[in-house]
Amino acid sequence: MTRDPLEALEQHFGFRKFLNGQERIISSILQGQDALVVMPTGGGKSLCYQLPAVIMDGVTIVVSPLIALMKDQVDALVAKGIAATMINSAIGHSEQRERIQRLRDGAYRLVYIAPERFRSETFTRALKEASIALLAVDEAHCLSQWGHDFRPDYVRLGQAREWLGYPQTVALTATATPEVRDDILTHLRLRDPYQCVTGFERPNLSFTIRHVDKKDQKFRRLKAIVEAHQTGIIYCSTRKSVDELAELLHEDGLSVVPYHGGMTDDQRVRAQELFIRKERQVAVATNAFGMGIDRSDVRFVAHYEVPGSVEAYYQEAGRAGRDGEPSVCELLFNYADTRTQEFFIEGNNPGPEVIQQTYRCLQQCQDEKHEIRVPLKDLARIADLKNSMALSTALSILARHRYIARFDIPGERIRGTRLLQPDVTAMGLQLDWAALREKERRDRSKLEAMVQICYSADCRQQDILRYFGEDDAGICGSCDRCQAQGGREFREPNEEECLIVRKALSGVARMSERSGDTWQGKFGRGRVVQMLVGSRSREVLNARLDELSTYGLLKDIGTAYLNALFREMQEIGLVRISIGEYPLITLTAKGEAVMHARQSFRMRFPDRVPTVSPTKKPAESAAAHLEEMGFDQALFEKLKEKRAELAGDQPVYKVFPNATLEFFTRLRPKTRAAGERIRGVGKHRANKYLDAFLQVIRDHEGVS
Repeated sequence: MTRDPLEALEQHFGFRKFLNGQERIISSILQGQDALVVMPTGGGKSLCYQLPAVIMDGVTIVVSPLIALMKDQVDALVAKGIAATMINSAIGHSEQRERIQRLRDGAYRLVYIAPERFRSETFTRALKEASIALLAVDEAHCLSQWGHDFRPDYVRLGQAREWLGYPQTVALTATATPEVRDDILTHLRLRDPYQCVTGFERPNLSFTIRHVDKKDQKFRRLKAIVEAHQTGIIYCSTRKSVDELAELLHEDGLSVVPYHGGMTDDQRVRAQELFIRKERQVAVATNAFGMGIDRSDVRFVAHYEVPGSVEAYYQEAGRAGRDGEPSVCELLFNYADTRTQEFFIEGNNPGPEVIQQTYRCLQQCQDEKHEIRVPLKDLARIADLKNSMALSTALSILARHRYIARFDIPGERIRGTRLLQPDVTAMGLQLDWAALREKERRDRSKLEAMVQICYSADCRQQDILRYFGEDDAGICGSCDRCQAQGGREFREPNEEECLIVRKALSGVARMSERSGDTWQGKFGRGRVVQMLVGSRSREVLNARLDELSTYGLLKDIGTAYLNALFREMQEIGLVRISIGEYPLITLTAKGEAVMHARQSFRMRFPDRVPTVSPTKKPAESAAAHLEEMGFDQALFEKLKEKRAELAGDQPVYKVFPNATLEFFTRLRPKTRAAGERIRGVGKHRANKYLDAFLQVIRDHEGVS
């Protein structure tokens, strides 16, 4: 068995090189360090614990919240010849016992378990007898009450680590605010962990939030999205919406499959397999669908209703375009849909009265053994609770504080409840009521942040990245807000623009095949863009695109600009994209002539956004760029003072972001017309704020 990570990467996983961030993470784990990994969907999180598992002595225990996800991962590992298994409720008791014994005997490299396994002291004792090399906590945001998908069973993981003698641990997630990351570190008690946050930007995704008034408008728009992009996921907030929408789309002859929690385990597994095997092109689902789904050609993700948080929205939208190809994410927004999310917030945050009423109901229904064997729907009726979700949450809170214990009833579909402290009265419950109120406040704040983004006039991706703490995020250039500020003129290129186009066309040529007088494409637009900017993605490296002479030729341009540039080049016929499941890009005769400077052309050029050179610190690079453009620091400070004055209580970027102030400082517009042409202004903000900034510029330059 090799101990070299690169050799193991190729031997076991078939990859030649690591993706961005993977090598440093794996190196820190192999050196015995705990780690916290925040990496976007498709960034290669799983390899960060799977590769160490085949090198380290002992077994890697992977905590994962979804049975279907476990099965996919285990099947893939076994197919690679890696000893792996899973232990969860979908497996019979005798099979579970056999796998646990083999775990003790060291027969596995990786064992996937559900977090509820730690309810069982028998299982925990079995783990203590095993030689644990690494504990990997996947979807780690689930253990934070401030995360968007809090799961009470994850709370036991901190105590489980203590029982197991604090084994080396890596926590992984795709979306986590700084607040949630701190919570993960605190709950798991990680020791001096290596922290890797690779960034949240997905430049190949185009975000649109469309305001709609009626259901029929939503349906017509969704049908248009499906017909245009063919393969994707439509997320709904409720099971009822999933069933209704799936039926309507099916009646229209579209290839759809529904997925929600009201289906049986077998039905959900079947639905997931139909989608993964490409027997269905569109999944209509509630939010659990998609975690760990390994289908890279998802061309769209649509939201039928507004999600409850920015984290949930971005994680779900991020399941589009995992192959790096351009994909669309569209949210159909109607403020009335927030009522559904309000219902969920109330259900997930029962107040003291609801928890106490639930406890009184349990005391009323207990038998001589202090056990309650009543279905939840009957308990909700007895307790007179209008929100049935609130009952389940109240039971979870009482269980976490050891006032009750939940147990399986042999031969029954329902679970029973046992009072652990039957002498305690409802008024005597000792709970952290302040923390429960704070969680409700934060959940409502998350929904408010999501709604604010829906109404924002700013770049969608910039708004999202700011939410995750990336305050210096630039505009994406491809969302509905950025496109609405277009109106670019159809013109001849300047010298620099002409060179960029010719380099881009050369990249297409290097990734195509010549057949007689025509070109045949071999890759999609997204892969060409990745090659031109010098991407280290798995797909680029495995295809050896990093060995092409054009690799990294436009690394200073940025993927957002290049994606927009290719759209414009396609519009004027310099490149052609084939129709089909895998759209391939290739040169046209006109494109070849332009590439060789034999023909002139005119087109609409996207707006350039300054990029940061990877060889310089961001602050140094930005300062150098601004200095080259005649940046006036004194004027910039005056503009910021005016912005703060006009902003009042709202965030200052709602007036104008820093990038727009920088444009003001460099270009120094004196008239409304000149100011409105600057990127980031727009009609609405021009009417509201522009005159005040123009006056600051005039005063600064002594112009009346």
